[in-house]
Amino acid sequence: MSNREEPRMVLACGRTARLLLALVVCSAFAAALVLVGAKRGLALRDQPAPALDSSAQLADARVDPNLACLDCHRDPSLSMTFPNGDVLPLTSDIQAFRQSVHGDRLDCIDCHQRHREYPHPALEVRSRRDYARAEYEACKRCHFENYTRTLDSMHFDAMAEGDADAAICTDCHTAHEVTRLEDSPIKIAETCSHCHDDVYQSYAQSVHGSALREENPDVPQCIDCHGVHDIASATTATFRRASVDLCAECHADKKLMDKYDISSRVLKTYLDDFHGKTVGFYQKQTAEVWPDVAVCSDCHGVHDIKAVDDPESSVVKENLVTTCRGCHPDAASNFPSAWLSHYEPDINKASLVYLIKQYYLVLIPVMVAGLVLNIVLDLWRLARNR
Repeated sequence: MSNREEPRMVLACGRTARLLLALVVCSAFAAALVLVGAKRGLALRDQPAPALDSSAQLADARVDPNLACLDCHRDPSLSMTFPNGDVLPLTSDIQAFRQSVHGDRLDCIDCHQRHREYPHPALEVRSRRDYARAEYEACKRCHFENYTRTLDSMHFDAMAEGDADAAICTDCHTAHEVTRLEDSPIKIAETCSHCHDDVYQSYAQSVHGSALREENPDVPQCIDCHGVHDIASATTATFRRASVDLCAECHADKKLMDKYDISSRVLKTYLDDFHGKTVGFYQKQTAEVWPDVAVCSDCHGVHDIKAVDDPESSVVKENLVTTCRGCHPDAASNFPSAWLSHYEPDINKASLVYLIKQYYLVLIPVMVAGLVLNIVLDLWRLARNR
């Protein structure tokens, strides 16, 4: 071997030794990882499995990702305390969630995306209400159309003005036990009562609320009048002006009214009356102009509407003067007699008004016909004289 080749052989042997040493180190490290994993697996295997309610749940545990969350959140003592002292229970009922509208569609992390990692990131809110307001916007990922409608509601306006208790999605629909409210009208009214209990108590004693509590599907409840997600303020001129047509949706429906032996001509008689005629004039004004004339709710009430033969009704004869004085403070006891209510005049009811109406029904056509005849005769005379 030449002197030049000897250093090259030494260098090659050194490289080979280093490669073998690295291979040995890596093999030892891999063996250590396998040993640790095996010991961990044995330890986990020896631990008791989380208590499941049934054999069906035991089978689901292999495929249901929500059960990983329930390893902690099935604990009834689990809770979170916020800086202001509010306590939020963190226990979840998997059966209630599965029976909800989301049960077969969503997993926990679909809504709680920020909690994918464990330990969960710290929350930067001071109260339980702040947490609800921060989390509810998760709803818009699936329900964007309805979410955007809420931005035009009086609830969102109240929130924008600083009212922390203004209703958000989870206040009405709940968070984990969401059900279809349209299947139970009384449940809708009861949901609204969580914030509007005084209104609900008044409504529950009304002719509409009493029928609703008897599960009558034909009577209006909260969302029929106020809307669902884009709830408008009832104190605006626009809402007041539209309230007449709102009541007419049911009370001008002949088929529905005949079912309860109620006149379906109340809208027509109202619009033929001086109150209704004036409202018609306001319809041509801008939305900001307040219609300062009686609409349905001024006489019949708002949430406390009674049947017209109820002694407590605001339109029963004994109470009608008091009702009229709401707009006409100087009204005398005989003031209501100048109003036909929703009756159409006939020979028995307001006979003088009826006869005058019939007289004009004859007089006006005769006068028009006479005018036309006079013009025709005058033209004939002029043509003949030429």
